[in-house]
This record gives sequence, structure tokens and C-alpha cells, in this order.
Amino acid sequence: MFHQVPAVLSPDELRELNAIADSASFVDGRISNPHSTVKNNLQLGDQNAAQRAAKIVADALLRNEDVVNFAFPRFIAPPMLAKYHVGMAYGLHHDAAFLKVGGETIRSDISCTIFLNEPDTYEGGALRVELGTAEIALRLPAGSAILYPSSMLHEVTRVTRGERRVALTFLQSRIADPERREWLYELNEVAALEGLTMRSENFARLQRIQANLLRHWSDAR
Repeated sequence: MFHQVPAVLSPDELRELNAIADSASFVDGRISNPHSTVKNNLQLGDQNAAQRAAKIVADALLRNEDVVNFAFPRFIAPPMLAKYHVGMAYGLHHDAAFLKVGGETIRSDISCTIFLNEPDTYEGGALRVELGTAEIALRLPAGSAILYPSSMLHEVTRVTRGERRVALTFLQSRIADPERREWLYELNEVAALEGLTMRSENFARLQRIQANLLRHWSDAR
């Protein structure tokens, strides 16, 4: 399931992240995936700037109710800033199943791209995801996020004008199965939208189902 979330970043956060992207040093993106033959981008290399950018993005994601309700996040990898200049792309790939984060190993259930500049400032650079014989190609407004299963094949098409700027992260969900995660999200949406119009005893029954499914399907802690 794909989920677009508008305005995850505030205007002030966008300005600060773009100021970091303007002034900080970037390195070859293959530093985080040295064996890749399809990755051609840049990622933030200044450690102090990277820590500040990661905190801004992570805080924004975790305070966003829609992100939290969709992802059921248990862990989030430190977000990183990436740039794509003209000619750069990231060929078809899937994201790693497990990631080392400090002393922890997290499972990457959900990949997340947050767009930092407006789509009219560059050409190409679409996030293209394969869905069987179909595909989705996305270039979202600055500050918006797209969340999708890390297991899916996807790519970033070649930038032909301007510069593509994004923040990237990976989330381990309390609900590992994406279909179950979608069902719980839909139940939560129905409860939020219709709960006040339901008879109180029926709403209580719905909430009991939500809670028990969450207990049944979630990771132990």
C-alpha cells in the first residue's frame, strides 16, 4: 500500500533543510551501498549537518498523526538527505531487508521519501515503483512524503534539468505484514470518521476489535 502525506515538513523546516543542502558537503551516495551498480546520487557527508537534518525529518514524521497511524512505527532509521544532479539516477532496486542503526538491527518494512524542492524546479527524477505489470511515478510537492513497502522494486529516473532534493528513511513497523497494516489503518480511519455517529455500544465493539487485532498482529514490544 502506498500512502502520500502532504505537508509533513513545515515551511521553516523546509527552509532549514534546504539551507543545509546548500551549504553542507555531499559525498558519493554509494558510500552507503558500495556494491550497487545502479546508484548514482549524492548524500550528505557532513556529520553534524546530517545529525541535524535527521532530527528535523524524524521529528516531523513522528509528530504527524497520519504517518503514525499508517506506519505503526516501532523504529525509524536516521533520515538522510540526498541530491540528484543532471544525469544522476538510481536504477531499479529493492531496499535492504535489515539495516544497522547504531547498535541495533532494524527490519525495513516501509520506505519513505520526503521531497524537499518543488517538482517544477527539476525535470525527471520521478520515484517509479513497479506494481506487477503496472507502475506508479511520483514527483510530489516540497514537504510531502510518500510511504511504500520496502520490498517493492523501485527506481529514481534520470534527472534531466535542475536538482532533485529528498530526505530518505526506513521504518520498522509494529505490524510487519503490509496487508494487515492496511486493514488496521482502514479500521482506524472508519472509527475516526464514523465513530461519533455510531451507537456508543457499537463504537465500543469496534474499538475492541481494533485493539485486539493490534495485540494479535503486533510485535511483542
